[in-house]
Amino acid sequence: MHCMNITSRIFQGPTPIMTRLFCTLFVAHILAAGPVLAAAPELVPNSRQQVTLTFAPIVKKASPAVVNVYTRRVLKQQVSPLFNDPFFRQFFGDQFAAVPRERVESSLGSGVIVRGSGVVITNNHVIGEADEITVILSDRREFEAKVVGKDPRSDLAVLQIQNLNDTLPALELSDSDDLEVGDLVLAIGNPFGVGQTVTSGIISALARTTVGITDFRSFIQTDAAVNPGNSGGALITSDGRLVGINTAIYSQSGGSNGIGFAIPANMVSTVVTSILKDGKAVRAWLGASGKTITADLARSLSLPRPAGVLVERVTPGSPAARGGLQPGDIVRAVNTREVQDLEELRYLIATLPVGGSARLGIQRDNKEQAIQISLQAPPEAPARQPTVLAGQQPFSGTEVANLNPALAEELGREYDQPGVIILQIAGNSIAGRLGLRPGDVIVSVNAAPIRAVSDLQRIVDAPTRAWDVALNRNGQILKFQVGG
Repeated sequence: MHCMNITSRIFQGPTPIMTRLFCTLFVAHILAAGPVLAAAPELVPNSRQQVTLTFAPIVKKASPAVVNVYTRRVLKQQVSPLFNDPFFRQFFGDQFAAVPRERVESSLGSGVIVRGSGVVITNNHVIGEADEITVILSDRREFEAKVVGKDPRSDLAVLQIQNLNDTLPALELSDSDDLEVGDLVLAIGNPFGVGQTVTSGIISALARTTVGITDFRSFIQTDAAVNPGNSGGALITSDGRLVGINTAIYSQSGGSNGIGFAIPANMVSTVVTSILKDGKAVRAWLGASGKTITADLARSLSLPRPAGVLVERVTPGSPAARGGLQPGDIVRAVNTREVQDLEELRYLIATLPVGGSARLGIQRDNKEQAIQISLQAPPEAPARQPTVLAGQQPFSGTEVANLNPALAEELGREYDQPGVIILQIAGNSIAGRLGLRPGDVIVSVNAAPIRAVSDLQRIVDAPTRAWDVALNRNGQILKFQVGG
């Protein structure tokens, strides 16, 4: 009856039939919904844990493994070259003889202990060419440290703490491939030299390959505040494991704008393992090169979306060649990781262990298939044979070497075939005045192909009045003539 009265008021006097129909449907809906649940009783927190969300236990566990890294470099400079001029000294003698002054250049950064024996990982740009390195622990103890090895291509360096008498706390490396955007992370370091500082945030992005900081461009992006001095510090997960080494920020003012970049732990693990074993960074070599599938290329190849790498060249005898990779193949995945572009492919291969294998998911003739690649270190074949050239010829003043896969890896360039590459050029040399540059590959001299240092040495030793030279500079063939 109450329902019918309310219905009459709402519809302003509907017919009895309409009123009964509405009430019937309303009661049916209430019954279908089931009994109304009682409101949950309000509970009063009875412990600190129930009212506090804190990262304190994680920080307490991880922070002792994060250190401050101080470097010192002594630079010598003369007061003025005028004091060494013979004409000046003829009148004033040696009383104004130039005595080199020393200027001390210092820098600071952060590092992470990754072995209890005192092995510390930091950024290569933190230590640079330092003469002295001091590591300060979170308990304020100071130790001298020596460089075990550096890898400028990944901007990582491995240090060993000296005169250590106990085992230090170390951070466990996590599998950075398991990260997901949105995961909570903490950044620990020494920003601006104020002392150890902890900031929190999330993973903003993964596999940032457009950030031109290092040769291997696949960075973790985070909005945890990272500032100058944080370089080399730890990026840790909510379970206290190391997932990255903080290395750079995006900033127009020098301060944090909420865009920081870290080197993934998988790359860190590869560099640390190989430097401790071989004294240098050794990465797996694929032996193939190509280009990223862009939107235009995807349309021309009738692909559903722009992703993957189109293989253009495969080096004979390389792991890729032995595994059956061919020009024209599209690399879609490495093991379980999807490949978006060329930089990501290079990163994924570089983080795999030498001596292991990789399963490449490829597309060939519009069909998906998989091939197995056995990974190896880039070989030193042919031998480099570094040679300094002299005499009256275009390459006088250059140091040249046979280009092989290992040297190409060190120089951060693709290896296609054997050749002769210019490593260094002396100042004010004939080669320098002609505009030759380190990194130029000598293609031919006087129409003779140059495949080895011995070929070049034989030609420049033969007397001639004219030189016709062809160089490969960053993929472009440059030609010039001298004499004649």
